[in-house]
Amino acid sequence: MTAKATKTPPTRPRRTRAEDEAEFRRWTPEEVIAKKLLPYRSARVLKQKCYRREVHCHIDGRRITFTVDDLRKENERTAVVPAA
Repeated sequence: MTAKATKTPPTRPRRTRAEDEAEFRRWTPEEVIAKKLLPYRSARVLKQKCYRREVHCHIDGRRITFTVDDLRKENERTAVVPAA
């Protein structure tokens, strides 16, 4: 056998069941505000920003929901870089 064939593939850290389930979970604006997942203080303001397409979200039949990817994108978009 060659050295190339005997190398073991790199291992990835195992994900927990909670992390797997979180990928499919959707949060309502009220839950996002209660858990402080985004830097907004009221569900009303968050909903208005969603309707104006200022925040990453899903609007399914006028029902606003947030996925893990939406929250990550929004946190990345609103991140403030500290001055050096």
